[in-house]
Amino acid sequence: MSSLVTVPHVLSNLTRTRSESWRRLGGANSVKCCVVTAESTSRRVTVSNGSDSLDICRVLNGMWQTSGGWGRIDRDDAVEAMLKYADAGLSTFDMADHYGPAEDLYGIFINRVRRERPPEFLEKVRGLTKWVPPPVKMTSNYVRQNIDVSRKRMDVPSLDMLQFHWWDYSNSGYLDALKHLTDLKEEGKIKTVALTNFDTERLQIILENGIPVVSNQVQHSIVDMRPQQKMAELCQQTGVKLITYGTVMGGLLSEKFLDTNLAIPFAGPKLNTPSLQKYKRMVDAWGGWSLFQVLLQTLKKIATKHGVSIPTVAVRYVLDQPAVAGSMVGVRLGLSQHIQDTNAIFSLILDEEDANSLQEVLERGKDLLKVIGDCGDEYRRA
Repeated sequence: MSSLVTVPHVLSNLTRTRSESWRRLGGANSVKCCVVTAESTSRRVTVSNGSDSLDICRVLNGMWQTSGGWGRIDRDDAVEAMLKYADAGLSTFDMADHYGPAEDLYGIFINRVRRERPPEFLEKVRGLTKWVPPPVKMTSNYVRQNIDVSRKRMDVPSLDMLQFHWWDYSNSGYLDALKHLTDLKEEGKIKTVALTNFDTERLQIILENGIPVVSNQVQHSIVDMRPQQKMAELCQQTGVKLITYGTVMGGLLSEKFLDTNLAIPFAGPKLNTPSLQKYKRMVDAWGGWSLFQVLLQTLKKIATKHGVSIPTVAVRYVLDQPAVAGSMVGVRLGLSQHIQDTNAIFSLILDEEDANSLQEVLERGKDLLKVIGDCGDEYRRA
């Protein structure tokens, strides 16, 4: 990866190279066949910036379902489920201080791992958390206190990764917060500093200020290709990686919603979670339910051909995109389990025939960069 010292030089060339690269990729809805490499078929990947690095599983367990909109979760069942995922090699967990008891669950889980698993097993487990502060003055003491809360809840001396989110770009306090987080990293309280839902412009500013972030977590799916239009280009120039969420669109990209008509009351599955409702709006913006059904049918043909499920194809597709280090799959801890489907992602290789069939569908969808804006703009635009 490029040293931070060279970042301003790299960024100065970005405007000139971006349009050329995008024409080469084929445009907003282009499907790209992955060139099979050791990294693309590996279960794990290292995200890094200078001397900072962290080894993570390429498919992460997203724990946002512990928040209130998903209903009550039994603590003991949830921790048992986390152990099952970790035992299956899916040992990276993504949470946040505002995802209900997610950090507390991780603390209970990691202590079970310490007691019940060998030391080498513990070395593979990763807990990635987020901090979403209110727009108050970002003093060193305020940042430190909040990070100490997460460290205590997760029962770890050092957070594996702190992913920072900021709502209002007109308030430059995000730079102060990130500088204080970098100080805490130097003290050993955080191993790596990262971002969540920052756009390309602000990522560039952060890097130009010498802040060593290793990744940016953004919404990215076969429907939402916005990260590949601007963000991925900057990431490839600087070495920052993307961690994606919404990759299976809350479950919409699955057999459950294949051949359904949501316009008929009570005829199809209910959109009974916050994620399903959110990503249904994304489908509407992209091209509507009828076109989405064509996409699901195409994904089903590919899935049947390879002996896997629709979500497996959907995640593999995003993992194959430039700059993507890992993709999150939501885990409904103690309620359902998708370990077999998730593990199948690592052995799946999509070929040119698959890419061509998907391309025919995606060309019919709208360019969501024009409809919604850059990464994270869905949260900042009225």
